[in-house]
Amino acid sequence: MSKLLALAAAISISGCATTPPPATIADTAARTPQLSTLSKLIADAGLAETLRGPGPFTVFAPSDEAFKAVPAKTLDELSKDKELLKSVLTYHVLPGNVAAAEVKTGSAKTVQGANVALSRAGTFVTVEEAVVTQADVKASNGVVHVIDRVLIPPKR
Repeated sequence: MSKLLALAAAISISGCATTPPPATIADTAARTPQLSTLSKLIADAGLAETLRGPGPFTVFAPSDEAFKAVPAKTLDELSKDKELLKSVLTYHVLPGNVAAAEVKTGSAKTVQGANVALSRAGTFVTVEEAVVTQADVKASNGVVHVIDRVLIPPKR
């Protein structure tokens, strides 16, 4: 009996050790291979510390594939204008923690200040024209939803 209890304890301890604790949104992006471009741009824009802060935030995170679809001229413009880059990135962020199942069809105000159109039908979620390809990536300060397009805020 004591060997059985020792084995059960060892299994439960090793199970806990292999599950990494939730990371912040910035660190989640940094450790997710398909978000490497976003992670670099978050650092370039000076938003890493904000996205490591208490939040909570909901981030619609464009995948590397989404960034490949952005015209080179636009990416060049963003790399030269930190405020424009910050505006584009914060247009992907909602204040609060919104799981995919909690998305309501309608508009939501972004951290950038403009509204985005959200829609949900069953488990299918969109933000503007982008489709959520991976929902509910948990972070210690919110949630990340990977999307298939880069959102560009409306001109002011």
